[in-house]
Amino acid sequence: MSGSDPHGDQPIRTAGADPGDAEAAVVLVHGRGARADGMLQFAREFGREGVHYVAPQAQRGTWYPDRFVAPIERNQPHLDSALAHVGRAVEEARSGGLPPEKVLLVGFSQGACLVSEFVARDPKRYGGLVLLSGGLIGPEGTEFDYAGDVDGMPFFLGVSDDDPHIPMSRAEETVDAFERLGADVRFDRYHGRGHGIFEEEVAYLADLLADVADA
Repeated sequence: MSGSDPHGDQPIRTAGADPGDAEAAVVLVHGRGARADGMLQFAREFGREGVHYVAPQAQRGTWYPDRFVAPIERNQPHLDSALAHVGRAVEEARSGGLPPEKVLLVGFSQGACLVSEFVARDPKRYGGLVLLSGGLIGPEGTEFDYAGDVDGMPFFLGVSDDDPHIPMSRAEETVDAFERLGADVRFDRYHGRGHGIFEEEVAYLADLLADVADA
């Protein structure tokens, strides 16, 4: 693909129910150096029947080259290309006619940063936004004054106090931003667990997906 749209020709993997038959959909966005297929494997830990699972793939496994707290221009054009690719994944999730409130967006690490930015820039009342060790994108001092309303959307952010990649201060700023956007926030701070996905988060995802699918 051209240098201006590095993720434009990357695949979107799917699993589970056909879009037209699904009770809900989950968009799963992988972290740096990972693969979409790995996120579909992860979905087996919290998933259920009757759900359409969608996982976009980043070029060479990386959504943007620098840290998420680097100046935005240092992550371009990869960041804009990545956000567009997530948008295509959401379109696939809704291709069977599901409304946004039947779609969960889930990201880990770099993928969590990406889905948080995707929703903040174009707020809608999705079924839920789940950030597994991530936060909004931008350098220190960024004013996250996004406009809009997610109308009580369930929002989850989990992060450990010793995470080497996600500063707790950025996690707190992200939570504050989504509270201002009208989200129903749950913020789990863990102690001494590093960078990962934790049992409590998998249990939360299972409960949230059940609520969205059964609604």
